[in-house]
Amino acid sequence: MRPREASGFTLTLLIAGAVLWAFVSTEVDLARLFSSGPRIAEFLGRMWPPSPEIMSEILKGSAETLRIAILGTLGAVLISVPLGILASETMTPGFIHRPVRTVLALIRAIPLILVAMLMVGAVGLGPLPGIIAVAFHATGMLAKFYAEAIDGVARAPIDALESAGANPLLRLRYAIWPQMAPVVARDTIFRFELNLRESLVLGVVGAGGIGFYIQTYVRSFQYDKAASVTLAVILMVVVIEGFNVALRRRFS
Repeated sequence: MRPREASGFTLTLLIAGAVLWAFVSTEVDLARLFSSGPRIAEFLGRMWPPSPEIMSEILKGSAETLRIAILGTLGAVLISVPLGILASETMTPGFIHRPVRTVLALIRAIPLILVAMLMVGAVGLGPLPGIIAVAFHATGMLAKFYAEAIDGVARAPIDALESAGANPLLRLRYAIWPQMAPVVARDTIFRFELNLRESLVLGVVGAGGIGFYIQTYVRSFQYDKAASVTLAVILMVVVIEGFNVALRRRFS
C-alpha cells in the first residue's frame, strides 16, 4: 500500500471510530425519538393558525435585528481591516502576525451567546450589547479571512513594487488590494448573512432583536404568536439569502 493510500485509510478509520464512539457514548435511543412524534404534532398544532395580531411587534423586532446585523458587521469590518493586515504573513514579520492570529483564534473560540450575556451585564438590555457581541465575534473570522486574502494574492506585482522602493501601504494599495477585493467582498457578505442569523437568537439573553419576542411568547404559552414570529424570521432569512446571492454573483 502506498504511503498516501495508507494515510487515507488511517484517516478513514479514525473518522469512523470517532463517529461510532460519539453514537455509542451519547446513548441515542431511536425508539424514544420515534415515540415523540405525537408530542411534536401536538406542539405544532398549538402554533396553528399563526396570530395576525402582532404585526407591529414583528416589524419592530425584525428592524432591530437587521440594525444589529448591519452595525455589528460594520464594526467588525472596521476592526478587522487593521487586524487582517497585522495577521498577514505577507505584510508583517512572524513576531507580529503569529500573536495576532492567536488572538483571533481565541476570539473565535468564545461563543457569541456568552459574549452577548457579558455585554448585557455590562451595558444593560437592548440592541447595544447585541451590536457589540456581533462585532466582537465576527472580528475573529473576518480578520482571518482578510489576512488569508492578502496572503493568497500573486507575488509578482508585490515584488515589482517592492523592488521599486514602494512601502508596505503602497504595495497593499496597488498590488494587493486589486487582487483581493472580490474575495473581501464575498467574505464580508457571507459574514453579514451569518451575523443576521446569529442576531435572531440574541433576544433570548436580552440583547435585542426579534428573538426576544419568540422567547416571550413561548414562555407565556402563546404558541400562535410564536408561530407568527417564526414565519417572519424564515421570510427575512430567505429574503436576505436571495439578496446575498445576488451580491456574491455581482462580485464574483
